[in-house]
Amino acid sequence: GIATFNKKCQGIQCFFKSCFLFLLFVVLVCFVAATLRTLTFDVNAGLQLAHWEKTNNIASDINQHQRNELLENFREAIRIPTMSTTKTQLNITALGEFDSLLRKVFPTVFSSHLVQHEVVANYSHLFWVPGSDLALVPYMLLAHIDVVPADENDGWEAPPFSAKEMDGFIYGRGTIDNKQSVMVSDQSVEIIGLQGAMNIVKVLKKKGVQLAFILDEGLAVLDGVISGLQGPAALIGISEKGKATVKLSVFKAPGHSSMPPRESSIGILAGAVKRLEDNPMPILFGEGPERRTFEHLAHRFGLPIKFVMSNMWLFSPLIGRVMERSPDTNAFLRTTTAVTMFNSGVKVNVLPSLAEAYVNLRIHPAQTVQEVLEFIQSTVGDERVKIELVDGFDPLPVSSYDETSFGFQTIKKTLLDQFPQVTVAPGLCIGNTDSRHYTDLTKDIYRFTPTWIRPGDTQRFHGINERISKENYEELVVFYFNLIQNCDIKELPSPHSAGHEL
Repeated sequence: GIATFNKKCQGIQCFFKSCFLFLLFVVLVCFVAATLRTLTFDVNAGLQLAHWEKTNNIASDINQHQRNELLENFREAIRIPTMSTTKTQLNITALGEFDSLLRKVFPTVFSSHLVQHEVVANYSHLFWVPGSDLALVPYMLLAHIDVVPADENDGWEAPPFSAKEMDGFIYGRGTIDNKQSVMVSDQSVEIIGLQGAMNIVKVLKKKGVQLAFILDEGLAVLDGVISGLQGPAALIGISEKGKATVKLSVFKAPGHSSMPPRESSIGILAGAVKRLEDNPMPILFGEGPERRTFEHLAHRFGLPIKFVMSNMWLFSPLIGRVMERSPDTNAFLRTTTAVTMFNSGVKVNVLPSLAEAYVNLRIHPAQTVQEVLEFIQSTVGDERVKIELVDGFDPLPVSSYDETSFGFQTIKKTLLDQFPQVTVAPGLCIGNTDSRHYTDLTKDIYRFTPTWIRPGDTQRFHGINERISKENYEELVVFYFNLIQNCDIKELPSPHSAGHEL
């Protein structure tokens, strides 16, 4: 009996030893594979192109007179308070002033027979510049004139519509969202559009227009913003999150506060809101375009971050857990849930019959509006809470960004010619842009402006002390000036390992 028992013990020990050795072997193989990938992984390896077909671009030299003029024109644009609070509540007077400004400072654009101009829905401008080969598919540059409201009493260092210059920066609402793009794109053509966007789409559809690509606002050049990254990174948005506004409401019979029920409409709704905040949407990191962002930037990190970033197949869950700790990075991992409005009650001694809350959700590319609604229904888990979709749309399609992508590669080439120290990577826009209305006109929409964003600048978007440096504004003019010329080719050069690297 003892001999048999010993044999069984030896067999069990042998089994566990075999399992341990097998697991050790698997870990060793994974480590070797991850190490090799870290040492050899270069996501840009397939993105080298032969020399650009067009090399005789007009030089973008800006003399002192032009520099002073374009900066003053920009200041004039910032001083006009083209604020909008909703799609229909617009400052009509300011929009009229802005129209006059554009016509004054860009006379060539408005008078040249080479530029076709059309005013759409009273305030939006559509410019069409035909090329020498009308058989080629056109591209489109987008920018919006309106800005979000701003109040000097919120803590601005300079009045938000003063365009005041301080320490080499121009302060004002619209300096980085998005009047800089409006002015520099027109300025570039001079040297060589909310509701408006939807109306422009209708005009182009009616004309049967199809576009090679669209470049709109979105991401930027991040300098010192990504911890551990060596050098600045230019993130070109290749998609943007979806959006949904959901209303939660609870109805109960009204009554006097001296005889309250065990649960009020406010209490029931507050419980539902608390459950939504305590149970965020699942982490979906690695299932959308954000994975490619990290892979493109991996070689610009030092160890051990480079090791982790180069092996997303192994470390995605770990990265997700780390990134969810900060609101800034959590937004890239999942569909975010923000309770933005809560309304109830009309008098201190009256039990309200109605309590309402509005939830704003920004939907990860791996989810849909319907899936988000089902998650909310399951999480709230209370039939007394009515759940309604006010409005929403699914995440936008992912635009191409490989070596055959005309739009992405042209933007990338223009960037690297001007800023060779920058690492270019595809990115995900967590906010929404007007370009989402144009998906029927093109399959490639890019969201990027070469505005340099440094630590602390992200809070300036829709916040206080929005600003742009004079140097960066001039760089934007040069970027668009060169981009327009770089697009003046019939097709991308054929990929060639020894050629001109984008």
